[in-house]
Amino acid sequence: MPKLIQISDCHIDDQRLAMGVDSQKNLGSVIKRIQTVKSDALLISGDLTHHGTLNSYQILKKILSPIEQPIFVIKGNHDDAKNLEQVFKENLFKSFRLDNWEIIHIDSVQTGKTSGLASEAALLELDDACLNSNAEHVMVVLHHPIVPMNSSWDDKLSLENPQDLFKVIDKHSKIRGIVFGHAHEANEFSRLGKKIISCPSTALQFTQETRIGFNEFELNKNGTINLKTQWI
Repeated sequence: MPKLIQISDCHIDDQRLAMGVDSQKNLGSVIKRIQTVKSDALLISGDLTHHGTLNSYQILKKILSPIEQPIFVIKGNHDDAKNLEQVFKENLFKSFRLDNWEIIHIDSVQTGKTSGLASEAALLELDDACLNSNAEHVMVVLHHPIVPMNSSWDDKLSLENPQDLFKVIDKHSKIRGIVFGHAHEANEFSRLGKKIISCPSTALQFTQETRIGFNEFELNKNGTINLKTQWI
């Protein structure tokens, strides 16, 4: 069965400190741990950098250099699309395959806003991608939370129109899970048998959790997902 590693919200900056922590050192610690885990791909679900500078993406690429697995990235609200593409063009994706699974990205980022929105065009694109996929199972990834986090997180900063997204997700039985970052916490929910999973930040959490971490997924051939959140 394929194994997928998800990290999120690295917040790498030109300076070592971001949000009061050494985000470069913290990500380096996470990468060292990931190197000990046998996996098929690494997914980064947004906010790769803190201010979106070209230099910060170059710093990030150097920190990620020990990773031998394919790396797939999506942008978050802190990312600069132009600079991200310049450094990580080969890693940006709309979808990729792992065995009988397809991981499909829907863009939720709004220019100049912290909260997310699934545009009509993005929803149509997701619907078409699911209809045309010949994979048995699908995992959807976006940056913003799609459910109330039931924590200290401010849900007004999540996806503004989750019901529009659910109208698409509920149509497709092959969608087995939806994963995201942005909230800087590890959490798990479900809806109509589909897993909804939040990824912790490699920089710091917005909850009382003082550790950093990442998600490790086993994508089973029968469509079930085994989740293990690794903490450091």
